[in-house]
Amino acid sequence: MVSRRNFIGGAGAVTAAVSAAAVSKVAMAALPEPVIQTRPDTMPPLVPNTGRPYNPVVTLNGWTLPWRMNNGIKEFHLIAEPVVREMSPGFKAHLWGYNGQSPGPTIEVVEGDRTSIHWHGQRLPNGMDGVTGLNQPGIPPGKTYVYEFVARRPGTFMYHPHADEMVQMAMGMMGFWITHPKLEKGAKHPLIDEVDRDFCFLLNAYDIEPGSATPKIMTMLDFNLWSWNSRIFPGIAPLVVRHMDKVRIRVGNLTMTNHPIHLHGHEFLITGTDGGPTPKSTRQYEVTADVAVGQMRQLDFLADEEGDWAFHCHKSHHTMNAMGHDVPTMIGVDHRGVARQITNLIPDYMVMGERGMKDMTEMEMPLPDNTAAMMAGQGPFGAVGMGGMFSVVKVRKEQKRGDYSDPGWYQHPPGTVAYEFTGALPDPARFKADASPGAGAMPAMAKPAKDIEVRVRKPAGGHAGH
Repeated sequence: MVSRRNFIGGAGAVTAAVSAAAVSKVAMAALPEPVIQTRPDTMPPLVPNTGRPYNPVVTLNGWTLPWRMNNGIKEFHLIAEPVVREMSPGFKAHLWGYNGQSPGPTIEVVEGDRTSIHWHGQRLPNGMDGVTGLNQPGIPPGKTYVYEFVARRPGTFMYHPHADEMVQMAMGMMGFWITHPKLEKGAKHPLIDEVDRDFCFLLNAYDIEPGSATPKIMTMLDFNLWSWNSRIFPGIAPLVVRHMDKVRIRVGNLTMTNHPIHLHGHEFLITGTDGGPTPKSTRQYEVTADVAVGQMRQLDFLADEEGDWAFHCHKSHHTMNAMGHDVPTMIGVDHRGVARQITNLIPDYMVMGERGMKDMTEMEMPLPDNTAAMMAGQGPFGAVGMGGMFSVVKVRKEQKRGDYSDPGWYQHPPGTVAYEFTGALPDPARFKADASPGAGAMPAMAKPAKDIEVRVRKPAGGHAGH
């Protein structure tokens, strides 16, 4: 792995391929040409043209790193460097990454491949594990290190630095590694089913103040941007599938907290973890999978329901952008007139709406330069009011095999969309059944002489740990 120019003093060891020795500039000619990608688009799957065949993955808002074959060894070339990542339209972050992007490109190999390129979850020689100071020296600026090992088991893994992790990972240095199963022609793996579409993305988080571009690396829990592959909604691409496709989604978590990943409209099986495929006897259908820190979960489902289905982290603060943690609760307070007067004096002033945060999507308040709106996204029925870890799984009958282009909004059949009821509403049956307002399961004892209204005051000091 090359660390570019004076990027990081003593850069952390991560990924490249073949024996722990620095490579001179003269020897650089023997390395595969580094491929750089800066666009945030979801690139088509990289169908292998050399080596063993496999069904390639699609990296959400990312791409797969090309390789070259050299005497039977699959060689990859990674370059650690500063990158500019567009996290959503109009908002860019100054991060660290690989080959032009953060996260770096996905690496795909086949079980048994000898790869010439800390490999999270891999079985390999101890000297190839990449832990700076323990297994090898740190990689100095301008130097190239080579790692060589055999991909010994199929599964989904991650790569990231193992030196000054608080800084380097907080700045975005990470990526995915996929090892596909080695199969003879026509054979099937007993635990890894064939799928029609195979997606992958990493969960990562940043603390970037509104108007700035560089993450605050000292933040431990109070991040304000929760992202998939360093993209936030509405910048996260949809996952486009064909009706009745067998779909796999691989999710890796390199944030500082867990994430319950929830899919609407379908049930899935957790078919794999960092440890490999799960035994079929342990699988059960779920609609939410909690992905803990440092873990990977592989989700398989049959896309048998057409529509535009929400797909997101189920922690409510993780579907918001650029969220301040000291925002006062203004529910029930109509402060729009006051807010307009304050913004005349303080242009960057923002406050919570009287009915909740979604009011802010209607306020048209000015934002600092290079700042993502807290809630955004325009759907076919109005403002979506989401941010952060949110996307859409689009299931279409007319989608062609291998076509990942966005088909637009789903056209609902007549009579299948919720509508406003304008007739008279009957009284709920429970009102007639209650003996008295507030009746319980049995008569109360020592009842107060008069009703008491309980007033709750939120404690000061902010919030943390979400």
